[in-house]
Amino acid sequence: MSDPGVSRKLAAVFYADVAGYSRLTGADEEGTHRLVMDSLDFTAETIKAQGGNVLRYAGDAILAEFSSIVAAVKASYVVQMELHARNLGIPDDRKVLIRIGVNLGDVMEDRGEIFGDGVNLAARLESTAVPGGVCISSAVHEQIDGKTNMVFEDGGYLQFKNIAKPIRIYFWHPMPMEQSAIASTVPPRDTFPVPGKNHPLPPREKPSVAVLPFANMSGDPEQEYFADGMVEEIITGLARLRWLTVIARNSTFAYKGTSPDIRKVGRDLVVRYVLEGSVRKAGDRVRITAQLVEAENGGHLWAERFDGTLADVFDLQDQITAGVVAAIEPSVRRAEIERAKRKRPDNLDAYNLYLHALEQSDTFTSAGWAAALNLLDDAIALDPDYAEAHGVAAFCLQQRFLWGGRAPADREAALRHADAVAAARTDDATALAFAAFAMSSLSGNHDVALAMVERALAQNPSSATAHIVSAVLNLILGHPDKGLWHAKRSLRLSPFDPLRHISETTSAAAMLAVGQREEALVCARRGLEANPVFGPGLTVVALCLVGLGRNDEARAHICRLLEIAPDTRIATLKERFLYANSFDFDRVVADLRAAGLPE
Repeated sequence: MSDPGVSRKLAAVFYADVAGYSRLTGADEEGTHRLVMDSLDFTAETIKAQGGNVLRYAGDAILAEFSSIVAAVKASYVVQMELHARNLGIPDDRKVLIRIGVNLGDVMEDRGEIFGDGVNLAARLESTAVPGGVCISSAVHEQIDGKTNMVFEDGGYLQFKNIAKPIRIYFWHPMPMEQSAIASTVPPRDTFPVPGKNHPLPPREKPSVAVLPFANMSGDPEQEYFADGMVEEIITGLARLRWLTVIARNSTFAYKGTSPDIRKVGRDLVVRYVLEGSVRKAGDRVRITAQLVEAENGGHLWAERFDGTLADVFDLQDQITAGVVAAIEPSVRRAEIERAKRKRPDNLDAYNLYLHALEQSDTFTSAGWAAALNLLDDAIALDPDYAEAHGVAAFCLQQRFLWGGRAPADREAALRHADAVAAARTDDATALAFAAFAMSSLSGNHDVALAMVERALAQNPSSATAHIVSAVLNLILGHPDKGLWHAKRSLRLSPFDPLRHISETTSAAAMLAVGQREEALVCARRGLEANPVFGPGLTVVALCLVGLGRNDEARAHICRLLEIAPDTRIATLKERFLYANSFDFDRVVADLRAAGLPE
């Protein structure tokens, strides 16, 4: 029977605690006590001023409740901004920093206090907050959306002790500003701050994916370890894709041993995409299947099967992880582009503009590059530090310079965007690779370019784009053997990649450089099948055909090249034919002259 003295209600729960209280008191007990009490007194006064009710005020912690969740968050802002201002100029080891957790939930009320999971979660959120910052639950975030100008960072899902389900959390922390800026931005008690140069831009929208535990279809308990390890490796690999939010293992493994409805998983974890799979063992061989599903509608985006032996388990895990990560990247990109196309044109943020630009860039035409650059200009205007947008802009301008008229303004702009990627210190492999491509081909800054692409591969060894650029850079530097390895690696990782024509053409050029004309011609033709208007592809096919004595066929390809890039000449060939250093260039000139390329 329920206790008649206990009632339930929905409340906004505010929990604050002093970070590092024991350490502070150990250094200066009396001085710390005065500072802490002063800070907590101000916190309590702010709670009351915002309409809250202080329920517990003991030691170094405060528990309070609000009837308005907006008022609770507003109080957290006023407290932290004021304490941040007070701490300016104080040594770090003497600062009094408070962590605040805010939750919206059902609570029990008894004898003037509140109890239950709603209170427990607020305390857990407080312990998760950055000292001097605020951590809120997704329930709070949904209620304050559009009602405040505080910018919260998505912290993903966490499984808290004694809380049944994983909770999505959001963080906020004051910007490290000068004291004068702090003083001018601490708002009156009834207002919120207005965004300005001292406040960060809202985080870009990012796609999200959850990797469910792979089902063990073998009936062999030992394969549980292999399957779980496989999933952990895939989660780690996907986490290297900086543009993708990956749900933590402790959240997705709550579904272990079940067959959940993918749509429900999407709703529970608030993700757009779900990866699921299975492991089946027969003798010393193992088969892994994986599929990527769009959570909203259950549609399949990608599926693959991997076979191997258990002779080297770790090597097999590495191979499968690389294959899955490499396949998911373009699959999610395509799905995200289609999703962006369904949005209203007046409702596109920087990320959606970037996605539209990717689609235009992949057409590899002058019109496509122009359209992509217009979209990227708009994205960068919204977010000047958007490294991925700068990287694609550098790539579009580089290609337009080389094959669209060689306008000096395009070359200069491409290098400016590449410099912006370098200045952003991004970890995004695609942005780094595109910037390196522009720097090497347009300024001859090969050492810096090679370091950037090596960093891209270190960040994401499964990036097909980084392997493509590394292949071209190695041919530019006269290393066709290394170039061929990276080109083949990119094709293995992403056989249907939008830039696979570059991989095929680079493979062909590397083979041709060592005299493998027949094999080179096969690769070069595959490159033209993928992109019939790719100038280097037409050039390499022509060189292969001349080398095989089929000059008439070679002339047809040079005629097509001149239709696409009418200003192509022997005189400008070395600048455009990036693979030149891997060849006897005099022989290249003679062969293309025989194929009809004008002087």
